[in-house]
Amino acid sequence: MSDKSPQQASQKAPLKKGDRLYLIDGSAYIFRAYHALPPLTRKSDGAPVGAVSGFCNMLWKLLADVNDDAVKEMGTPTHFAVIFDHSSETFRNEMYTEYKANRDEPPDDLKPQFAMIRDAVRAFGLPCIELQGYEADDLICTYARQAEQLEAETIIISSDKDLMQLISEHTIMYDTMKSRRIGVDEVIEKFGVGPEKMIDMQALIGDSVDNVPGVPGIGPKTAAQLLEEFGTLENLLENAEAIKQNKRRESLIEHADNARLSKKLVTLECNVPIEAEIDDFVVTPFDHARLIEFLEEMEFTTLTKRVRTKADQAGADVPEPSAPAAAPAPDTKPIDRDAYETVFSPERLREWMARTRERGHLAVDTETTGLDCMTARLVGVCLSTGPGEACYVPLTHGGEGLAFDDEDVGKQMKLEDALAILKPVLEDASVLKIGQNFKYDMLLLSRYGIDVAPIDDTMLISYALDCGINGHGMDELADKHLGHTCIKFTDIAGTGKKQKTFDQLVIKEAAPYAAEDADVTFRLWQALKPRLVSERMATLYATLERPMPAVISAMEREGVKVDCDVLSRLSSEFNQRMGAHEAAARELAGEDFNLGSPKQISDILFGQMGLPGGKKTKTGAWSTSADVLDDLAAQGYEIAREIVNWRQLSKLVGTYTDALQKDLNKDTGRVHTSYSLASTTTGRLSSNDPNLQNIPIRTEDGRKIRTAFIAEEGNVLVSADYSQIELRLLAHIADITSLKQAFSDGVDIHAMTASEMFGVPIAGMDPMVRRKAKAINFGIIYGISAFGLANQLGIPRGEAKDYIDAYFEKFPGIRQYMDDTKKTAMTHGYVETVFGRKTHTPNIKAKIPAQRSYAERQAINAPIQGSAADIIRRAMIRMPYALARSKLSARMLLQVHDELIFECPADQANDTRELVKQVMETACDPVLKISVPLVVETGAGLNWDEAH
Repeated sequence: MSDKSPQQASQKAPLKKGDRLYLIDGSAYIFRAYHALPPLTRKSDGAPVGAVSGFCNMLWKLLADVNDDAVKEMGTPTHFAVIFDHSSETFRNEMYTEYKANRDEPPDDLKPQFAMIRDAVRAFGLPCIELQGYEADDLICTYARQAEQLEAETIIISSDKDLMQLISEHTIMYDTMKSRRIGVDEVIEKFGVGPEKMIDMQALIGDSVDNVPGVPGIGPKTAAQLLEEFGTLENLLENAEAIKQNKRRESLIEHADNARLSKKLVTLECNVPIEAEIDDFVVTPFDHARLIEFLEEMEFTTLTKRVRTKADQAGADVPEPSAPAAAPAPDTKPIDRDAYETVFSPERLREWMARTRERGHLAVDTETTGLDCMTARLVGVCLSTGPGEACYVPLTHGGEGLAFDDEDVGKQMKLEDALAILKPVLEDASVLKIGQNFKYDMLLLSRYGIDVAPIDDTMLISYALDCGINGHGMDELADKHLGHTCIKFTDIAGTGKKQKTFDQLVIKEAAPYAAEDADVTFRLWQALKPRLVSERMATLYATLERPMPAVISAMEREGVKVDCDVLSRLSSEFNQRMGAHEAAARELAGEDFNLGSPKQISDILFGQMGLPGGKKTKTGAWSTSADVLDDLAAQGYEIAREIVNWRQLSKLVGTYTDALQKDLNKDTGRVHTSYSLASTTTGRLSSNDPNLQNIPIRTEDGRKIRTAFIAEEGNVLVSADYSQIELRLLAHIADITSLKQAFSDGVDIHAMTASEMFGVPIAGMDPMVRRKAKAINFGIIYGISAFGLANQLGIPRGEAKDYIDAYFEKFPGIRQYMDDTKKTAMTHGYVETVFGRKTHTPNIKAKIPAQRSYAERQAINAPIQGSAADIIRRAMIRMPYALARSKLSARMLLQVHDELIFECPADQANDTRELVKQVMETACDPVLKISVPLVVETGAGLNWDEAH
């Protein structure tokens, strides 16, 4: 757009034919901004500002990004406004109390940002519109219909399908995240119907997010077919008897009222009694000074610089910077993308390798066809031998039959020739290889026969230094430490379905992006590595971080075998049993009802059957949460037990038995999870795509899922699990004599705690008494409150408080530890594990109670959970060497919190179990002496459940 970006006018300008009205769905923008970025706090006061930062950057991009072709095609706005939801309660809740009742409260760190985001909108000079009792969508509908009557164009900035009913000749939508225009054709392409039928479509399919019931069993494809045949929802429902498919016909007849109600819920109100007139939204010249003042107050350095640059181009008068702009790291050349080289010949690549051997270090990055290391193909290699000395080696652009118009494609080296030149250097022990999130590149290159070593990883260096302060991705680190904004992949490859893979990019466009990756990685290494020594984190990085990429990349490449037949049988079994539970529940109720509908469940249990213990939500509806139903089931109400059982099975089917089959690698027949090494604040690993750390094991049905994880023929799986490691570390760190003695004597720690607290003998103890002690033992680690314990045990809050008070009275050292740890965090801004890993707690002094309370709980928990994470890291790092020395063939496959999973020949199972147990139990030696024994329980079997 132009420098005359949107600005609220001091006078009205009537909207007329040919004008353009831009309406931003501000509430959707907020949540997109919040989830798109890692947590961010303002340094001056610890206030959370991550969503504000994301919102401002998204808004600025929309207003000022003149290179966005989609925005240019839509045209410059004449009128502009940002529309928000006023609150969660609207006129729809009067129609249907369960409307959006299943939505969680906004995160605690997001709530205080709502007001700041509205301030941001005003700082941009834009109208900030909301109205009590109405959703943002209703306001957008009203304004869009007014503009349509005036034959003006409306561009709705959103991707929400609820707004697609508004699309017409004069109204379109624009998805900023994908730079995608959404008009009539796009709606038809996605849903099979035009905008005029979207209301009927949504009424049929419902919406689980908003708790719109719809018609069970009717998805978008079926709904489109039905509307094509019958025209309208009303005609469909009136003629449902004519439908041939039994299940579909019965569902439509049974749930006709729900469909009609759903239509009312999804139909947007186009006659809202608006207070701000559309003529007030006129665009006027931008007030850069006002925006800069706000951005500096929020401490958004990078965006402030961008706004200043625009202001200078526009000749605007703005105040001098209040603080110096971020500068490049010392002794480095400014980043100049034009100076990068594209290497096409073997001779030139050999020259780069010769320079590398002279320097003794090399920054390395790979460009591939995708993010899945086990399926992606290598497209090119990026190298840097020093700041500003970077190159890109293209290898397979335009490969595999792609129609490709690029004169440079034919100049590329053969892949095998380039790898033969690179391999000796990448494996040379005298040359340090530097990467960012190097685990990915190491795994990828290992598939091409290259074992990269030794390494440094800038992501992990940052993680060791600044855990809890900021994220550790390259773009964020470059911005923070180099004052540099990296080229984004979407800038060269596009977004959405039309996004190109790297091998489809023209080499001249790909090379600056690729070479910059290596250049920035090298500069980050220069900026961050010296801090490890000055901040006394060198040992932690060297022993707990740097070795991990090699260990994890080997695990990820191994994967774990999954038996799809078992998963299919489980799906079938679970579905059959769901049907039985459903029938039993309906028989007990004396009528048919939908077990997937909280509204219908609440009507049956509390309305018609009058069961006790009902709890009403903020909307006034009866809660049917798991806690409520578990309480009823515990009291002997069979219908509640049937519903609980149905829900548990439904989750297992949808999340595991069906979904895991789709995650199977077709080439290996195994599931290959990806571990994130720097995504938690405690050092714990997280598993993604798929997440194998959350497979349930507490119920018999949950454990059945693990039976699908199997060993190859002739092999077995071995499981090794630390026993109560966090409680043991609590006893050690807090120096609780009685707990330490109990662990040393092998006493049942939960029974001992119950005996101490409640004065009952261990022998013949009531299991319920032990359960209470267990809940407190584990809850204390996470700073459990009386409210939380009361919910967990199903007891009054006063009784729960008495238990916690009694616990601290019997174990005063734990209270002392908690108080001392909070003081340490307040004084230093961080807490430490037994190995010196720091978890920074920037919100420990936050003025907002919820923020401060969360930081305090984090401070208490981090030394314990973080120490456990460090211990299993040490065990994992030692394990390959121990197995090799013992000449055992076992391979480490998975890490699940405190458990490691191996695969080995069946005749080596006992030796593997013995060795793994020994390595894990001595993981702290000789660096640290833990005052309680670490105990590891092992098992072996043909599947994970047998082994665990």
